[in-house]
Amino acid sequence: MLVLVAPGQGAQTPGFLTPWLDLPGAADRIAAWSDAIELDLAHYGTKADADEIRDTAVAQPLLVAAGLLSAAALGEVRPGAVAGHSVGEITAATFAGVLDEVAALGFVRTRGLAMAEAAAVTETGMSAVLGGDPEQVVAHLESLGLTPANVNGAGQIVAAGTAEQLAALAENKPEKARVIALKVAGAFHTHHMAPAVAALKEAARNLTVSDPVLPYVSNKDGHIVSTGDEVIARLVGQVANPVRWDLCMETFKEQGVTALVEVCPGGTLTGLAKRALPGVQTLALKTPDDLDAARTLVAEHSA
Repeated sequence: MLVLVAPGQGAQTPGFLTPWLDLPGAADRIAAWSDAIELDLAHYGTKADADEIRDTAVAQPLLVAAGLLSAAALGEVRPGAVAGHSVGEITAATFAGVLDEVAALGFVRTRGLAMAEAAAVTETGMSAVLGGDPEQVVAHLESLGLTPANVNGAGQIVAAGTAEQLAALAENKPEKARVIALKVAGAFHTHHMAPAVAALKEAARNLTVSDPVLPYVSNKDGHIVSTGDEVIARLVGQVANPVRWDLCMETFKEQGVTALVEVCPGGTLTGLAKRALPGVQTLALKTPDDLDAARTLVAEHSA
């Protein structure tokens, strides 16, 4: 069984889209998407620096566009399940046929702008906590007023909250754990993002939605969601609620996953899978040079 997954915010790096635009039709596709959402995706994916693409309003559409472009370059894939981490859930919803590409990019553009606006209200951020006992880590975070915003499995929990709360965490780490500040612009998946939920709820009313044609594994609880309306409702609520990637990987395991391919800019989710899903073959699409190996893996593990 093959799982196709899409990464979330923080996976982007300066220039990562450059080699993909050399593929036939890719530049035209990106240009059309850019026009549709009024954001120069080619510029941000090829020429912008790290600070420019750290902007939530830019990073999120850029990641979804890159995921869609790399999946299209991969060719016809019939995975046993699809999933995405945080904003990658919108990419995955498109893989599952819930949204078309232009609708997905319009929706993620609204998401990015709304989350950037919410993040500007208070100075907030996120830090990765690596190692330690998961229950003790969560309790420690909550004692500092922080939210365990991403429970990623494989010994990784991401804390989110105010700058002061994160500074307290850096000074007072959980036992046997390391803390690494993340380059994100806000406390995503917490109550700080509540204003963005209202904006997405309004935007969702204008979407044309279809039921998934592939099993869609949700960040909310790792469950497989079978209706398009439920997928969209979860995408709306997701911005202010924790990502449970650990539960998504548990579902992959229960479903008998044997291989996992992560679309561009791949690496983060394959890294987690290598630690949490031993024996599962993984491949990250970073550049078009990875496509042949990915196609081989797809052919070997697709139903």
